Amino acid sequence: MVYVLAYDIGTTGVKTCLFGIGERITLLAGASRGYGLYILENGGAEQDTEEWWEAMCKTTRELFAQVEIKPEEIAGISFCSQMQGLVLVDREGVPVHRPMSYMDQRAVKEVQKGIAHGFKVAGANVRKLLKSLKITGAVSTSVKDPMWKYKWLENHEPENFAKAYKWLDVKEYLICRLTGKFVMTEDSAYATLLYDTRKGKEGWSRELCKMFGIRMSHLPEIIKSSQQAGVLTERAAKELGLCPGIPVFGGGGDASLISVGAGCVRVGDTHIYCGTSGWVTTVTDRQMVDVSAMIAAIVGAQSGKYNYFAEMETAGKCLEWVKDHLALDEIGIYLEKRHVTEGEEAAYKSLYDYMTETIKQVPAGSGGVVFTPWLHGNRCPFEDPDAAGMFFGIRLETGKTELIRAVLEGICYHLRWMLECQDKKLKTAKTIRFVGGGALSPVTAQLLSDVTGREVEVVESPQNVGAVGAAAVTAVGLKLIPSLEEVGAFIPVKERFLPRKEEKAVYDRYFEVFKGLYAANKKNYRLLGQARRGKDSI
Repeated sequence: MVYVLAYDIGTTGVKTCLFGIGERITLLAGASRGYGLYILENGGAEQDTEEWWEAMCKTTRELFAQVEIKPEEIAGISFCSQMQGLVLVDREGVPVHRPMSYMDQRAVKEVQKGIAHGFKVAGANVRKLLKSLKITGAVSTSVKDPMWKYKWLENHEPENFAKAYKWLDVKEYLICRLTGKFVMTEDSAYATLLYDTRKGKEGWSRELCKMFGIRMSHLPEIIKSSQQAGVLTERAAKELGLCPGIPVFGGGGDASLISVGAGCVRVGDTHIYCGTSGWVTTVTDRQMVDVSAMIAAIVGAQSGKYNYFAEMETAGKCLEWVKDHLALDEIGIYLEKRHVTEGEEAAYKSLYDYMTETIKQVPAGSGGVVFTPWLHGNRCPFEDPDAAGMFFGIRLETGKTELIRAVLEGICYHLRWMLECQDKKLKTAKTIRFVGGGALSPVTAQLLSDVTGREVEVVESPQNVGAVGAAAVTAVGLKLIPSLEEVGAFIPVKERFLPRKEEKAVYDRYFEVFKGLYAANKKNYRLLGQARRGKDSI
């Protein structure tokens, strides 16, 4: 058995995983640690590179304290990480600013000036839209896209911007920290929407850079996910507690490698991810885009294949909000008047388990309450940073358990909405792989099956599939697995859930209400957003 390390760099924490590569990809041990996500009043969302690095160092040492395997036995290192962040670094690899998360929404004016002007189609200047579609197969129209973060930093922090040497994403910064190399994998390059998909590794588009005012000198070398980026330096090895010289591979973004780790590697395979954010992805062999629904076929880890990708900004984050503000209320009101860590309730692993088990008692439809899971705006099937969460349909008989169930149902309604939008362009799978932390709950998995009307499969360790994907690309890079197309056989299914007809009929009715809530409140969301920012209403 060959041992590899995978770092899963999420929005709120890192999971460091040790895998054995043999007849299967086997998770042997793991350690996790959180770090900050700093939400600013002006729509900013930032993180701290030193917090990322400290979490990596501590979890690496914690992991090896759990096992008999020694650091010198590690054959390779790779990453799965959050995508569409912006980390501009100087020639020494030191950030010139605090990283801007994919959730950052500050670049409203940059979007308006850069593409949302003149004669428009789907909110974009038609000339720039058509050119972007021709070159990349997509178009950068979202305030959260990294191109506009880059332009925001150029406009608002010119002194820092002037120090910049290379534009990196989150894992690319960490690869640089490990190896001293400035690289970007194909999927991360594509996520900048400056990548010419017709050119492969040489894919930076000079034409798009000129059109949008991007300095090509800032763009790093492009490598494949399974390609070696460099080797671990002595300094990085010492801080991590590893040995210098270990090969470090490109890895991939979460949208790419979670698909691989879910075992969805064939055309037509569909998976749903529910973590901090959420998405629906279907594997395709052609590029396509639905500008009206903000869905595009993005470059993945597999050559010649794309992930038709629809994203929601907050999925599991909504459940975290519920935990903090409904189940564990800051004014001391609790779900029930007993402590869940005492007596028979002590069997629950976490408050999340207890919450999801408790809502099983509430009938489908949550007593007529519908929740919109747009706690940090929304991207698909509509782009609106002002969209917000709401409980619709509260009555005198509504209780806390109904509200909690409504949140889970609202997340699943939105996932169904994106799934049905995908069906307009391609055929999604009848059987869905469900992964991410949300898939740990059988209650949530069954609810997703009932809401969507699809069979739902849950793999082993669904919360670690990104790391599994990173281990897979490392195994391909080390020539332990011939290609990523063969990874599916290494990913076993643990549980299956079938939709229940009675519950599906209830959800069909409420789903129509859910879809209408945004259109009915679009103007109100805009007015609330203006009020929150201190602007005059119009």
